Amino acid sequence: MRKIFAVTLVVLALTGSAFAEILAGPGIAVVDTEAGKLQGYVRDGIFTYHGVPYAQAERFMPPAKVPAWEGIRLALTYGTMSPQDTSREGDIFPPHYFWPHWEPRILAQSYNCQNLNIWTPALDDAKRPVMVWLHGGGHMMGSATVEDVYDGENLSRKGNVVVVSVNHRLNLEGFLDLSAYGGKYKDSFNQSTRDIVAALEWIHSNIANFGGDPNNVTIFGQSGGAAKIITLMAVPSAKGLFHKAILQSGATEDSGMTLTPQDTSRYVTELTLKNLGISPEEVDKIRDVPYAEFAAASNKALTQVAEERNIINALGARSLMWCPVVDGSFITENPAETKFTDTGKDVTVMVGSVLNEWVSMPLLANMAVTQSDNKNVWDDAKVDAMLREKYGDKSEAVVSAFLKAYPYKKKADALYVDTWLRSRAKKVAALKADQKGAPVFTYVFTWETPIMGGYALAYHCSELPFVFNNIALSEMATGGGEKAKALADKMSQAWIDFARTGNPGWEAYTRENGATMLFDDELVLTHHHDDELIGILVPDYVY
Repeated sequence: MRKIFAVTLVVLALTGSAFAEILAGPGIAVVDTEAGKLQGYVRDGIFTYHGVPYAQAERFMPPAKVPAWEGIRLALTYGTMSPQDTSREGDIFPPHYFWPHWEPRILAQSYNCQNLNIWTPALDDAKRPVMVWLHGGGHMMGSATVEDVYDGENLSRKGNVVVVSVNHRLNLEGFLDLSAYGGKYKDSFNQSTRDIVAALEWIHSNIANFGGDPNNVTIFGQSGGAAKIITLMAVPSAKGLFHKAILQSGATEDSGMTLTPQDTSRYVTELTLKNLGISPEEVDKIRDVPYAEFAAASNKALTQVAEERNIINALGARSLMWCPVVDGSFITENPAETKFTDTGKDVTVMVGSVLNEWVSMPLLANMAVTQSDNKNVWDDAKVDAMLREKYGDKSEAVVSAFLKAYPYKKKADALYVDTWLRSRAKKVAALKADQKGAPVFTYVFTWETPIMGGYALAYHCSELPFVFNNIALSEMATGGGEKAKALADKMSQAWIDFARTGNPGWEAYTRENGATMLFDDELVLTHHHDDELIGILVPDYVY
């Protein structure tokens, strides 16, 4: 570790029940980048940098390099997040308070939000694995810092790895397609994805100064973050900037693998301009339209296009969401149409989902009731009646197949099996294995939170505290008990091992072996464990 010769400022910060020592001040945690010197701080031995600019952009324009600065730039506070609209949130995602660990950190918003955060054990030449986090929220909302559990300090310390989290443009700021209006707007769409590529380019050029290895980069993301990664695997300019990928609860052809055709994206823009009262000749005026006004106009356009073209979103509703556009140049192909893009053939992949995902959301929506009225307290008669109501004459077969797949669960758990993300994860794994390129590994997270009577089950996002080894930052989600800590230790280690070596510690998946790791109080490696169950529940889904 580089020696620090400076007068140090020592601050004691309270986090949970433990005090942390903060070193911050002149000469501390100063590092060189291409654009100039950055100064961060050291928290319990982890060098930390917030709000690091990896690019800059004018509105609706591609990201550009950050101009060099004089002197030392402080990187002590989080940067801005992308503008985002929550008025349509109920169509797409449940309100934030549904998730018991979600205490959103809402920061200042700006389309010039190309910044990232870094946690590293040392500023040396050790060439540590680099783990780059892409946040969830679809392509519409969220940020690299919206949840406490996204903090990379514990993962960095535990694994001796460099952790990076990335902010980028979203929704209309990231995907409005003005290409029909020519000239400077020819590359206006896909700015969100271009931002992420720019971040990966910055990491490739600078991360060695933070103790990282630019030739061993793993990108990992959950929900919308996983969808972004699948898209990146179809972007030629991203090839070689990452070497491994972890897709958590977002590997689905309905989102990351099926992208918007350009005729549709241009039509959305045409209608949006009409809603704003801006003629094609006045298109430059859009750059001064306030975000809220723009969002209202574009939301109206998205709804109209979805209705006219009968577009069904990933959750089965007639709705069009902002997402990347296939233009044949920057994004050359739809991954779903080409089975699994050859651009990512050499990228080692881990793909998985959570047992209950979105199925348990109605329970989370009414926790005052469901904390004491849930499957953990129902008697057999009630469970049997609910099973018959849900599955009809298939109920016995479903229960039998479920208990074969998950013998440590109860009959009542069969009421809440996710089939959407699990079946898609199986498909992505199979198509990736078919390439005969880099290997693919699969998992299912089945651990249920004990909080509030266990009402929430293993819900969408529930694996995040375990992956980041941040149980202490999510006690209301996990209970913070010894079982949760033990699982976090195992799960975060698997992610670290995958980033370091390309193997999380179990057998790679093939169509023949169906190898899948189950994460619960005990880790169990299975083979074809839920083929029968998924076959019963979604018999027409073929891959």
